[in-house]
Amino acid sequence: MARWALLIEYDGSPFVGWQRQANGLSVQQILEEAAARLNRGIPAASIVAGRTDAGVHASGQVAQLDLPDGLTADKLRDALNYHMKPYPIVVVRAAEASPDWNARFSATGRSYCYRLLDRRARPALEQGRVWHVPHRLDEIAMHGAAQALLGRHDFTSFRAASCQANSPLRTLDRLDVTRSGDVVEVFAEARSFLHHQVRNMVGTLKLVGEGHWPVARVAAALAACDRAAAGPTAPPDGLCLTQVRYPDDPFGPPFQAGLGG
Repeated sequence: MARWALLIEYDGSPFVGWQRQANGLSVQQILEEAAARLNRGIPAASIVAGRTDAGVHASGQVAQLDLPDGLTADKLRDALNYHMKPYPIVVVRAAEASPDWNARFSATGRSYCYRLLDRRARPALEQGRVWHVPHRLDEIAMHGAAQALLGRHDFTSFRAASCQANSPLRTLDRLDVTRSGDVVEVFAEARSFLHHQVRNMVGTLKLVGEGHWPVARVAAALAACDRAAAGPTAPPDGLCLTQVRYPDDPFGPPFQAGLGG
């Protein structure tokens, strides 16, 4: 058997999330069913770097599969993509990995981008890919408030009630807010995130951008260690997993940079 690393992109809109669930179609199910076609019909279990929620997208998701020897990277990529039609999931690249490499536990960093469209007119081309806010946001105030969240903290205030992580402690390496035309983008990077952490941070920063919260209130919300002290959970539409980083990237140097949005 060979261990394969897969660089995957998908539109999360039609799915209940990455992980298999009884109540609908998941990205994991589509990938594993396609992989079974290459494994004599035997189920091929996958491991993924980030278990995205329903409606969340990915341009740089990474998964692993163990499959019989004899496949080349290009043939594996093309075969999986053929069998995953017509679903909006694509393997961008496949690479053979070492037997001890793990898509989840070998990762040393994950990057997300959240996009908000702050114009009066609703989106047409980007429906389902942005959070539509029909008024102008102050991205400079949002960025200033975001800097209070950098570093290692107890992120209980930004953690979903259903989060199963053993500890609320996380180290946030990057939280930048920038503007490109009518789109405000929030870039978040950390080794790992709590459930809904990025969406809860974005929902809180939106309150600052609207002028409902002063910049200093974000730091106070963090210090409260109380979910009720922070803002609402942003919808999944605007969130995209853009990159997973590894110390020994199976895709090689060209794929270690440039995926962060």
